[in-house]
Parts: sequence; C-alpha cells; structure tokens
Amino acid sequence: MPDIAARTQDEIAQPEVGGTMAARVITGVDEIKAAVGQEIGLSDWVEVDQKRIDTFAEATGDHQWIHVDVPRAEKGPFGATIAHGFLTLSLLAGLSQSAYDFSGFAMKINYGLDRVRFVSPVRAGSRLRLHATLASAEETPKGLRVTVHATIELEGSDRAACVADSVSLLVP
Repeated sequence: MPDIAARTQDEIAQPEVGGTMAARVITGVDEIKAAVGQEIGLSDWVEVDQKRIDTFAEATGDHQWIHVDVPRAEKGPFGATIAHGFLTLSLLAGLSQSAYDFSGFAMKINYGLDRVRFVSPVRAGSRLRLHATLASAEETPKGLRVTVHATIELEGSDRAACVADSVSLLVP
C-alpha cells in the first residue's frame, strides 16, 4: 500500500478552490487511458460523527452495539463506537465526486466493486478522505469500463480505513 499519509494535493496537481479540493477533470477516452496507473484525485476530508453512524443504522437496520451504544462501546475493544464498514464504503461515491470527474460521457454507471477490504475501524468523530488511482480503462461495446483503486484514508493513521477497486461504465 502506498504511504497515504505522506501524499499531498500538490503531489497530484490538484488545486484547492474556496477551502475545498477541486476535483480533477479527465476528459474523453484518450485522456482517461493516458491516466492509467496515475493517482487521479484526492478528496476533501469528511467527518464520520455519531449522528451519521446512527442515521446509517436506521437506514440499514444494523443496530449492533459497537455502532450505536456509546457507553457500552467506550468500554469495548475500540474505545468508542465505530462506523459500519458499509457506511465507510458508501462514502466512496461522495468522496469520488470531490476527487475526480470523468467528463465527455452521457452518463457514468456504477458497475461494481472488486477486492473490498475494511482495513481499520473508523471511530466516531474520525475524518476520512479518498486517494484515487486509475487502475484500468477498457473499451467495451457499451462504453469505457474504468477501474479506480480507492484508498479511503483515516486521518492520523498509517493504515487505510478501507480499500476497494471501484468499477464504472462511462457511456458515450
């Protein structure tokens, strides 16, 4: 895994606009193919607070005590409540939007995920951001299928919160 803590926005040539990161725009098939193997974006930081965790628990019906019972979780193995792994993963869509944009297509379709791993627990109050690397771009009869290696960084940790390969279909 790359040394994610050492990466900065300057290292991936991504300007800051109005106090937030500006998404890197990559336009068209040729430009996307040329970016394969490159880090293509670094997102804004997003806080995962207890309210977000509780809201996710309500939406999914997953009320396991390590997520929603603050007093019990403080005495548990993580010393606090932790975000659901799927909550961390679900943040990938929004984090991606602040990190990069594939333009020049009629639509982008979520095609799936490969090799998802929840590497470190995300304690309530933690902040996350995305480091995105374009792993592949393959032309298909339906459009350009791209795979982005996503590393969701956990602020203050040498280990990621989550890593996954996100696959999208870019339809002309």
